[in-house]
Amino acid sequence: MDDAQLRTIWQQRQLDDRVAHLSGPLTVLMKRTLAKRVRQLGKLGEIWDEVIPESICRHAALESFNNGVLTVLVDSAPHRFELQTLLAGGATTEIRARFPGTIRKIRLVPGQFCSVDLAGERRYTF
Repeated sequence: MDDAQLRTIWQQRQLDDRVAHLSGPLTVLMKRTLAKRVRQLGKLGEIWDEVIPESICRHAALESFNNGVLTVLVDSAPHRFELQTLLAGGATTEIRARFPGTIRKIRLVPGQFCSVDLAGERRYTF
């Protein structure tokens, strides 16, 4: 065997690099899945702030939005009752009318939260 044949055989027997870059799948995830969700939830947060009075918004935080169910944390029983009464009185209908997605249910749960983030902006946890 000459050197060219040996080099060809040696190259064929070398293991292929099985390293794949994460940039491709992450770009697809960010553009198709997360970007749409962030736009949708940002719009929902804006609508929530417009429909719900500031006196109640200070005591409630949007926690999650999954399968059409919006989960809202409320820090005390009196504020939860006040928000529940407001939602039953027509605020739910107004939020559904303004929001381009589907809201099947708004679930109020007791909980503690930090009402602002480190920069002093309103905090929404999704």
